[in-house]
Amino acid sequence: MSVFNEVTELTAQEESRYLQQWLPLVKRVVRQLAAQADAVMDREDLEQIALMGLLESLRRYGHPDDHFAGYALQRVRGAVLDQLRLHDWRPRRLRQKTHKINDAVRELTRTLGHEPSEEELRKHLDLSHEEIHEYLLLESASAMESFDDLLAGDGLGSALSGRNLEEEISIQRTLKIALSSLAEREQLILSLYYQHEMSLKEIAHVLELTEARVCQINKKIAEKIKQFFE
Repeated sequence: MSVFNEVTELTAQEESRYLQQWLPLVKRVVRQLAAQADAVMDREDLEQIALMGLLESLRRYGHPDDHFAGYALQRVRGAVLDQLRLHDWRPRRLRQKTHKINDAVRELTRTLGHEPSEEELRKHLDLSHEEIHEYLLLESASAMESFDDLLAGDGLGSALSGRNLEEEISIQRTLKIALSSLAEREQLILSLYYQHEMSLKEIAHVLELTEARVCQINKKIAEKIKQFFE
């Protein structure tokens, strides 16, 4: 893998050519994050940040090979998420509302004996469909961001993480067990999201679910996997 070897500096012409070649990766990352980022940043700004992340990936990695796609995906996605954090992705008012809704979810779960549906939660808190949808998008984004951090241990980010080989093997083994424990639909959603790089809206359409329901499932997936690592 090039990142472990001496990196050959790219010429300006090579950088330009590779940027064009890997532009679809930038577009896919932006498409996935755009729905959650609309409140703080428009799509053009996201694309510029993602493009700079791709350029930085090329300069660190050197000439792309078969492993570059996974490496670049992590770097580009990380660059966008870092910028969103700087812009206070979840403003204080929204964070407070999120905490209130999370408390209501726990309360209703105890009362109903199951996790409340979107409609049950909306009626309980007297919120609009838009407010509930915003909450679910943010919670899903936060959960998948946490899951992305775990995926940094699957070998793609090992060169930058400082982990030794024994730690990497342990993380990979735990992740494999965690993924195999998921229900078939949960595994399918992860496959569509990461391997096929579909947006939440596209996944919802394929599975004939609401986008809000896909968000709820994403959050549950991340929580299940996190439990294995804890």
